Amino acid sequence: MTAPPLVVVMGISGTGKSAVGHAVADLVDVEYADGDDFHPAANVEKMSRGIALSDEDRWPWLEDVGRWLADHDEVGGVISCSALRRIYRDLLRRHAPRTIFLHLVGDHELIRKRMERRDHFMPASLLQSQQDTLEPLEPDEQGGVFDITLTPEDIARAFLRRYGIPERPV
Repeated sequence: MTAPPLVVVMGISGTGKSAVGHAVADLVDVEYADGDDFHPAANVEKMSRGIALSDEDRWPWLEDVGRWLADHDEVGGVISCSALRRIYRDLLRRHAPRTIFLHLVGDHELIRKRMERRDHFMPASLLQSQQDTLEPLEPDEQGGVFDITLTPEDIARAFLRRYGIPERPV
């Protein structure tokens, strides 16, 4: 029997990582975690003030996300995490080598509008800094890109089909 999937739903803020992550986790019956919950209070405070995080701010957070992935390696799991740079994804894979990345992408204006409508500590003013930091998945990274104009459920099902991951029996 193959182990349940280990998935990081990645992308810039406002792409719907949480909604898609929940959809994937529900369809395969594994635990979902929101990477935002792993940020230390200082990171949340910094972002709330409209200040972009530095790599130094992100390393401890990414280590915690990586440990969560490692702890779920046998049972599977889905976590949302921006994972904006290749070096961040490399760190996550060091903890859990079989991780698959589901990268959400979309129109900048659509994402900005989504950010302005939601109740979240990350202000829309940081969207451009996230976009500037983003390094798309490289060909040797296990994962795929999915457009956010689809519903979270449709994205989740397309992801599962692409990687041959069966949905849980109903």
